[in-house]
Amino acid sequence: MRSRMPSYFISHGGGPWPWIPNMREALAPLADALARMPQEIGRRPSAVLMISGHWEKDTFAVMSAAKPPMVYDYYNFPPETYEIQYPAPGAPELAQHTADLIAAAGLPVSMDAEQGYDHGTFVPMALMYPEADVPLFQVSMRHGYSPEEHFALGRALAPLRDEDVLIVGSGLSYHNLREFGPRAKVPSEEFDTWLNAALQLPAAARTEALLNWEQAPYARACHAQEDHLVPLFTALGAAEEEAATQVYHQRDIFGGVTASSFRFG
Repeated sequence: MRSRMPSYFISHGGGPWPWIPNMREALAPLADALARMPQEIGRRPSAVLMISGHWEKDTFAVMSAAKPPMVYDYYNFPPETYEIQYPAPGAPELAQHTADLIAAAGLPVSMDAEQGYDHGTFVPMALMYPEADVPLFQVSMRHGYSPEEHFALGRALAPLRDEDVLIVGSGLSYHNLREFGPRAKVPSEEFDTWLNAALQLPAAARTEALLNWEQAPYARACHAQEDHLVPLFTALGAAEEEAATQVYHQRDIFGGVTASSFRFG
C-alpha cells in the first residue's frame, strides 16, 4: 500500500529572490531545501495544493482556472522580475473536489476562476518543479486568521493526501518586514526554538500549542500580522497525528533572521 503524501510548511523567502543573484546566494540553503523536496517525497504528486501567505479572502477560496495567470505581488524589484512566467497548469476538477471537501466540513468556501499564482506559490514551485509540469492550484487563507478555522481547513483537505496531492503551506517562520536585520536575531531565534520544540510534542499537545501560538516567546515581534504563520496551521491540520521533521533551518539571514521549514508525515 502506498504511503500518504506528506504535507509541508515552507519558509518561502523574500520576493522573487531566486532571480536576484545576491538574494539567491544569501538563501542558498533554502534553494537547496526546496529543490530536494521531490526527492524527499519520492514520487510525482498528482497536483500541488498551495496555501500561501499572500492570498486571503472572506471565505476559503479555491483557485479554479485551467491556466492561472501570474500575480507579481512584490515591490521595487528589477523590471525583469515582473516578467517571470511559471506556466504550470491549474486543476479545475480537483479544485471543485477540494471545494466540496471544505463545504462538507462546514467551512465557508467559494471558487475563484480569476486568481493567479502569487509569489508565495510560484517562487518555491520554480525551485521544486522547475519544468512547471505538475498541476498547481491554491486555497486562500480566510480573513481573521483564526487558528481553529485554519486547522479545520487542513483536516478537511487531509483526504487529498490519499489522492497523491501534495499540500504545502507557504509562508515564513519569521515575518516582520520592519525588523528584518540584526534586530530580528533574538526574536527569530527564540521563536524558532519554541516552534521546533512545539512541533515535536505529542499530537494533541502540539495542536494546543499552535492554537495558542501568541504565548510563544517573541510571538508578536516575529508575526505582527500572522499571515505568514497561518499556512502552518493548515499544513499541520492535514497531518495532525504525524511526525514533524525539520527540512530547512538557516540562521543570520539578511543579517539576523532565523527561519525553518517542516515536513509532516
